[in-house]
Amino acid sequence: MKLGPARLLPPEHAAYYLYGEDHDALFEAAEALLGAGDAQAQRLRVDINELGRIEEASRNQGLFGPSVCYALVRNAQSASPKQGEHLLNIIAGMQAGHRLIVCAPGMEWKKALHKKLQGLTSLAQCEFSLPDAAGFACWLDEELTRAGLYVSEDARAWMSESLCGMRLAARQLIERLGWYDDGRGESLDMAVVGDLSGERAPEALEEWCHAVALREGCAVSLAARLLRDQQLAGVQMLSWLGTRMQQLLLFSWFAGRQDRNPARSARVFGEARKRIAAEARCWRGRELMAALLRIHEAERLIKGASIEDKSVVIERLTLDLVRKGGLL
Repeated sequence: MKLGPARLLPPEHAAYYLYGEDHDALFEAAEALLGAGDAQAQRLRVDINELGRIEEASRNQGLFGPSVCYALVRNAQSASPKQGEHLLNIIAGMQAGHRLIVCAPGMEWKKALHKKLQGLTSLAQCEFSLPDAAGFACWLDEELTRAGLYVSEDARAWMSESLCGMRLAARQLIERLGWYDDGRGESLDMAVVGDLSGERAPEALEEWCHAVALREGCAVSLAARLLRDQQLAGVQMLSWLGTRMQQLLLFSWFAGRQDRNPARSARVFGEARKRIAAEARCWRGRELMAALLRIHEAERLIKGASIEDKSVVIERLTLDLVRKGGLL
């Protein structure tokens, strides 16, 4: 039987099958199912090659009668055919009172085990799809409200864009914001949110990455401004730029395969979603590969493999990336 995420609690079934692409939401629901119920129950978290532990625990007889076992299988998507059959047998023999939670993040729908699990009418099943931008923004608003935090509109929009789909990272940032606010109920602006997320000057970094991706000459002066005026760490700049170049490469590959939504397939997030199509037209595949190698080399240099001034390394890298023929 198919259930929506909101219908998983309170637990009413002996076995659950959770699958889909939203890994954070899936494991969050799995832990909630594992934690609910008998406080004295034995709770296990096992991998697919440890199914024997579940059988042993569920058959164990305590001093005062049978003990209750709740078990969570973390990686059913990687099961071999033999392990898959073993898992199906355990589900079929699951006795009342015990609970089995089978997690298969990213399980391919064509996989034989997936089809067999979906065919079990007694198995409660729930799919966790990646949230769209609007859905994640709504979830984020609810979490911020629950935490009693007041975040400015632009900072909230940035959180939604940059963390889209990453629930765990969003919860960690909300926790840090709560510590910073300490119950005062003050409005938290973009500067505070950016600093607490570990990213200094995210808007300026985005503009620099966009200028590099469009191969515009102004990217060199933007890099100098970030390094000298805003004192950004070179490692942070290269991390942002490396991510953007990887997104461009993946976007170009999916677009070449006539993918219906190459930006989503390439997991492009934030402001880049609106810009990446135009940026991709400025690059050839060989150039993007060469760009990633140059960024890796620049990162090696600024981490100590050279006595050269770090700002010079990044400015020269930026110039090579935007200049036609600077890479090949």
